[in-house]
Amino acid sequence: MREKLNQFAETYARAEEQLIGSGDGRSSIHYPAVFLFIGDRCGPALQTVMEINSRKWDNSAGVAYIHVAAQAEALHTSGGVLGHLIPPFDGLDDKARRSGLYRAFYDNEEQLVRLNALLRQASRQLAEYGKLYSSFERVHLSVITCADDPLNAVVAEVTLLADYILGQSFKSVQTDLYVLVKESPEEQFGYSSAINVAFLRELEWLQSPGFTFSAPLHMTEERLAIQVQHAPAPLFDLVYLLSDKNERGMIVPDELRQNCEMICHIQLLKNRSRVAEEYRPQDGGYNNTSFKNNIMTDSGRAGYVSAGFARVKRPNESIALTVLYHFYTQLLERMKSGRDWSSRDKLTYFGLDAPDRAELLNSLVPEPSAIRDMMGLMTSGIGYAALKRMTLQEAEEALFGEGCRKFFRQNFEEAAAERLRSFDAEAWLRSRTSLSVAGAEAGIYELLEWTDEQAAGSVLGAVRNLVRDTANDLAVSSAELEALYAASAEDQPFQRLPLMDKHNTRNLIRYLTETVYSHKLHMLRLHTELEALRRCEAALERLHKQTKALAAQLEQVKLELRTAAEDSIRLADQYTGQNLFEYYEHVAAEIMKEIENKRGKQVLFEERFMGSPAELLGSGTDGLVDRLILTCHSLILGAEPFKQTFEEELLRRANVASDYDNRQIVPQDELFKRLYRTLEENAVINVRLLDYTHEHRYEERYFFGDYEGEFLPYALGADDSSRLYKTGFVHEKRSSGVEKLQLMGGFHMEDLMVYRNGKTYYETYSANGYELHGIAAGRLPELR
Repeated sequence: MREKLNQFAETYARAEEQLIGSGDGRSSIHYPAVFLFIGDRCGPALQTVMEINSRKWDNSAGVAYIHVAAQAEALHTSGGVLGHLIPPFDGLDDKARRSGLYRAFYDNEEQLVRLNALLRQASRQLAEYGKLYSSFERVHLSVITCADDPLNAVVAEVTLLADYILGQSFKSVQTDLYVLVKESPEEQFGYSSAINVAFLRELEWLQSPGFTFSAPLHMTEERLAIQVQHAPAPLFDLVYLLSDKNERGMIVPDELRQNCEMICHIQLLKNRSRVAEEYRPQDGGYNNTSFKNNIMTDSGRAGYVSAGFARVKRPNESIALTVLYHFYTQLLERMKSGRDWSSRDKLTYFGLDAPDRAELLNSLVPEPSAIRDMMGLMTSGIGYAALKRMTLQEAEEALFGEGCRKFFRQNFEEAAAERLRSFDAEAWLRSRTSLSVAGAEAGIYELLEWTDEQAAGSVLGAVRNLVRDTANDLAVSSAELEALYAASAEDQPFQRLPLMDKHNTRNLIRYLTETVYSHKLHMLRLHTELEALRRCEAALERLHKQTKALAAQLEQVKLELRTAAEDSIRLADQYTGQNLFEYYEHVAAEIMKEIENKRGKQVLFEERFMGSPAELLGSGTDGLVDRLILTCHSLILGAEPFKQTFEEELLRRANVASDYDNRQIVPQDELFKRLYRTLEENAVINVRLLDYTHEHRYEERYFFGDYEGEFLPYALGADDSSRLYKTGFVHEKRSSGVEKLQLMGGFHMEDLMVYRNGKTYYETYSANGYELHGIAAGRLPELR
């Protein structure tokens, strides 16, 4: 059930972001962009970046994605991704894995030819989508790799070849590197830590002001090699290190998604297409040259960059689960608060009132008309003179012997017993009941109460009273029959005529059969009714157990829904998730009341909506939850209260304890102040440094949102007099939320905790014969 609920919440959140943001203006990038992923571990990041760009950028169709991998199962080529596979390195153990990949890159001419062809294909692809871009003067090349992926040994070669080939179609190539760092402990932490440091040490070399490079990487179609050269300068314009731990030392929740969000937002910040009317002098636009200069030391040593990201929006997943819970809870309340039934109505509902019991008895006991047929039974011929001195029982014996009793047994008792054997009490009750709350039918909670012997007005109690009364009536009738049989035949009130012996005998026989056997038939009806009532009593007891189990299932579903909603709220931001339960309980109640006022009190339980929750449980909870989700989505979540901007919704939720329509209890300034602090606290830099107040720390912070709204102007003016960092914004017409990107640069390798902690592993593995570099270690800077 939890998986089903989470899927519902995620589906609603995605659809709601598109719906609420349907009026949001999507951004476009100005220059063509290429995302080059290097390494077997980059596949998830590639897919996430593609998904984010597709959702956020109008011209995302023109973006080129390239994946270079060493293992076929890790290579991504779906969705238009251009994939390149470096030859397999089977047989290479960890000791030579990284250096072996480096050698394989150079030694296999075939793969180098294919890589050249693939990069030229990417360049052609950009040209084919040229109309999507505002300018074709420059291309932005974003290289993404994982710090602990052995294939990053060829980052320099692949990057320089891509730069060279793209440079043949564009006047300039701006190349940035994004390094995804794993700092949380893993099973192979020693080897991974050693590779981390090996790559970071190479990165120091690649980013040094005097870095030069020359290698025969460019291949013509005739397989002629051309030198690719790099003049003395850092290889990358900027290097971004994005970790799974933030600078507070805490593991980042959903770190891959957050780091990919930062990559896409950084690219948009540097490469956004902006029309003239969108320009505002107060936007504090990003300047790449200025940022680079501010993170560079006086000696010219380049600093590295990291980032933090935060988003404030409606917590749609939590809202969906909370509304589903309240919708279900209030459905249960409606099921529990049925109409006021009288004791007679309850018996009538089960077909156990007097008319229905009479109908039941008539179907079980033969018609009394057959008693008249007893008059035709053969008699012994004894006369009235002898009979009148006998009791009725003796007279019957003298006249018929076993004849009357046998006739009654065969034609009445055995027939009634046979019909009673086939009588299904549960079917009888079920034919007159329904576990639906539609119309005037009783609901499961009413049935549960009626079949509870301890409850006031219990049907089960009433049936037990009927059983007792019927048993008493049967005992009284039995005593009356004995008294009747013991009475003298001469004293019975039937017509006698003097000297008419045969006439008097016939009248005695008629009296005997009509009176005695009508009484016996009455007793048979009482006995049959008693047995039928006892079976109904047992059936009601079983019904109680069944309804109790169904009610327990309904309550268990309620508990599961509440737990799912609470867990989701707990994962949401503490501030943006506040008052969710209280606010949406009120919203759900108002919407349900409005629907019932317009369409009728029982509309929610019509077959086209919820139907019978208890019947839906017949196949387990899945059917109930599926119908609940469908009904909640169509009737509740599409209502007007769910179409507010995130600011309106949050303000109403903040004031839920006050009058529903009074929006002045929490002032707007106070709300925005809290929002601002929430963004500030959540946009923590995703890298762990030894000292985050290091000497060269430089920060810039950018908001992505609607400047024409109310929150963004407030955020840009907050802390204006005391802030020590540059602030700007990217205007995007949107109502779905606001985002914040925090850039921090100026730190160096020796400031990184992953570097400091990994040096010991690097030195140990190197000393034990592990080839952690493709190039000679002597060409690299010394460990700091």
